[in-house]
Amino acid sequence: RVEKWIYKGIGANPNTEMRWPAYLRGVLAFSAVSVLFLYLLQRLQGHLPGSLGFAAIDPDQAFNTAASFVTNTNWQSYYGEQAMGHVVQTAGLAVQNFVSAAVGIAVAVALVRGFARSRTGDLGNFWADLVRGTIRILLPLSVVAAIVLVACGAIQNFSGIHSVGQFMGGSQQWNGGAVASQEAIKEVGTNGGGYFNANSAHPFENPTPFTNLFEIFLLLVIPFALTRTFGRMVGSLKQGYAILATMATIWVGFIALMMWTEFAHHGPAFQIAGGAMEGKETRFGIGASAIFSISTTLTSTGAVDSFHSSNTGLGGGLNLLGMQLGEIAPGGTGSGLYGMLIMAVIAVFIAGLMVGRTPEYLGKKIGTREMKFAACYILITPALVLVFTAAAMALPTPGHSMTNSGAHGFSEILYAYTSGANNNGSAFAGLNADTQWFNSTIGLAMLLGRFLPMVFVLALAGSLAEQKPVPVTAGTLRTEKPLFTGLLVGAILIITGLTYFPALALGPLAEGLAS
Repeated sequence: RVEKWIYKGIGANPNTEMRWPAYLRGVLAFSAVSVLFLYLLQRLQGHLPGSLGFAAIDPDQAFNTAASFVTNTNWQSYYGEQAMGHVVQTAGLAVQNFVSAAVGIAVAVALVRGFARSRTGDLGNFWADLVRGTIRILLPLSVVAAIVLVACGAIQNFSGIHSVGQFMGGSQQWNGGAVASQEAIKEVGTNGGGYFNANSAHPFENPTPFTNLFEIFLLLVIPFALTRTFGRMVGSLKQGYAILATMATIWVGFIALMMWTEFAHHGPAFQIAGGAMEGKETRFGIGASAIFSISTTLTSTGAVDSFHSSNTGLGGGLNLLGMQLGEIAPGGTGSGLYGMLIMAVIAVFIAGLMVGRTPEYLGKKIGTREMKFAACYILITPALVLVFTAAAMALPTPGHSMTNSGAHGFSEILYAYTSGANNNGSAFAGLNADTQWFNSTIGLAMLLGRFLPMVFVLALAGSLAEQKPVPVTAGTLRTEKPLFTGLLVGAILIITGLTYFPALALGPLAEGLAS
């Protein structure tokens, strides 16, 4: 009944099927209106109730933040507790946490329909997918998660700014907020960001070691669970399990490597602390922080419970590589699944070339047209990252924002554009990104990195849906078997990993080998 009211209010008929151009127009139109609304809300903050006395956000930062939350990136170049009032946080940022995640799920479902359907160009209805993803999945999970977080000590109120005790001769200022509810959807929707600048390292957002593990579960649950959705929709749960195994293999491998780099003892300081404790919360320690950092960069979450710039050189490089792989293990809500399926299409194509057979995946031929869409998808994000990073390093002004010089300073800028274009949102916090250059260029990188790949995903979905199914023969590659899982893992690491190898060699690899 609630959904019917929503459809009536927005004038949408959920039973109307859309071809891929119409579906794409819905995605872009809804997102464009969302960017405009959130931008205006920030610019008018000084006139809104519950603003806590905060002034309007500057134009470049308002654009950056609007682009960030609408694209599910949640990159923040501001201090949350010193810039945003209750209305902007709840009516603006929290709302986008829901709907931006629902947009990703909708696009993923549209691609799966392309595999599941035949002899039709229809991919479903974007407005119905958006509403159902929000009402039936994200909202119920977030309500339960928020209750758990409040019960464990996260705050949930609308209090104003107040002083807390005495600190170094003066009082410390704190403001409250609807923190637990926003923390819940920020993790469930793989959004990131945070009410406070310390993000999920802040005790108001993440009070205990239990809530830390609970938040890791929340940011992983939907991306991993969508693999079963994929299997059910295409009529073979084993196909979903093969994708799940690929995601889990990469995730576990990255965690093992991060544990090794962060627990490695180099010198007496590390030996006394038991590992690389700089930038980590003593409540969580190295192990839990390593799991959180890998989980947040292999998804599009961007929430942090430790500061990635303080990781060892190789540890920071693993966080970078996790995003550069496309955040597909398990990835963001929806975006992880459709990114992994694009890589599966490429892996099938490679296998077809190796045996001299026309590649097929789930009964659909992977021809020239499909491969063009898949190739454009995997090339657009690296192009954005590397071009913007090169421009920032070549121009004189952006370099002034670097806190560090040398390899680590380069990694700060590379991380910023990698995070923005891949819609992650975490940062090497030594970089001062609150400048007109970084607010504008990272904002553009977020928008282009979100919506250009969606164009190719939906175009591929439309192309697949129009095909007639190809019968399975003795020569058909069994894509539900471990052999295909291994091929897919190798294709991901080789194709996307080597794309960034020169940049990684200049930054985290050089830093890690020098330490």
